[in-house]
Amino acid sequence: MNYSKQDAKAYAKAHFTGVWAATLTPFDAQNRLDEAGLRANLRHWMGTLKLGGLFVSGKQGEFFSMSLAERKRSFEIAAEEAASAGSRTVMSCSDTNLDTVLELGRHAQACGADWIVVHSPVLHFGADTEDTIYEYYRHISEQLDIGIAMWNHPDCGYLMSPQLCARIAELPNIVAIKYSVPREMYVELSRLVGDKIQVSTASEEEWLDNIEELGWRLYLCSTPPLLLQTAADQRINDYTRLAFEGKFKEARVLRDSLEPARQAFKACKPKGKPQAHSKYWLELLGRVGGPVRRPLLALTEDEKALIREQFARSGLKLD
Repeated sequence: MNYSKQDAKAYAKAHFTGVWAATLTPFDAQNRLDEAGLRANLRHWMGTLKLGGLFVSGKQGEFFSMSLAERKRSFEIAAEEAASAGSRTVMSCSDTNLDTVLELGRHAQACGADWIVVHSPVLHFGADTEDTIYEYYRHISEQLDIGIAMWNHPDCGYLMSPQLCARIAELPNIVAIKYSVPREMYVELSRLVGDKIQVSTASEEEWLDNIEELGWRLYLCSTPPLLLQTAADQRINDYTRLAFEGKFKEARVLRDSLEPARQAFKACKPKGKPQAHSKYWLELLGRVGGPVRRPLLALTEDEKALIREQFARSGLKLD
C-alpha cells in the first residue's frame, strides 16, 4: 500500500478517479481459471484502453463460482499486471462469510492491491437493520488497513439509506461507494458526504451528467468501458476527458454518439445470461472470453447468432 490507514481518504481522493471497469474472468475448455487469457485481457484493458483501474473478480467476474484460491490468484495476477502497466486495482472481497471477506482483504493488502470493495452483507429475516450493517463495515474497517469501497445494489435484498452510507463514510479507511440505486438516493449521498469519499454508480449512461451536476471524479462501473471501447474507439474515455476539462457540450456529442452501440448491446442480451452475453461480445472484440461456470447457463447457438448480428450493427471501430 502506498498510504497509511489514516491517509486512505486523501489518497483515494487523489488517485481513485477516472473510468474504471469490472473485469470478466476467463475460464478455459477444462473449466479452469485461464491465467494467460486473464493476463492478456488485463494488458489490453490497462495498457491499450488506459482505464483508470479495474474492479477485479466481482459479480461480472463470477466470484460466486470461484474457489477461494482462485479468487486470491486473480488478485495476484491483476496486481502484478497493474504494477507493470502503471494502473490500479480494486479487488472484490464480497462474500456471504465475513471471515472470507477478511481473508481476501488481507490477501489484497499483501499482494499489492490499491483498494478493496465489499458489498453490503446478505441478511435474512429482517436482520438488515442500519445498526447491523454499520457494525459489519465498522468491523471490517477495524480489521484491515487498506482503503475500502462500500457496494450496495438491489441484489443484496435491501438498499442502504444515504444517511447510513454517510455514517459509514466517517470510518477512517472507507474511501468510496459503488451505489447502484435510484438517482435521487446517490444525489442525496453526494450532498451528505461532499468530497469525503468518492461516490459512484454503475450506469455509464448517467456518468457524464454526474460529472457535470455532482462533480464526480470516479466511475466505478460495470463492463461498458471494456465492451464498448477498442484500441481504435475510446469514446467513453474521450468524453470523460472532455468533461473533466469542462467541455461538456463536446463531451455530450461524443457520449450521444455511442447510443447505437449501447442499444445493440442491450438488444441481444438474453434473459438470465449477462456474463455469458458479455463474454461472447468480448470474444467478438478479439479478447478472451471463454465459458461461464455453473450455476450460470451457456448461450445457445441462436443467442450467439443474435449477438453477432447486433455486434455488426453497433458501429464500434475494431482494433
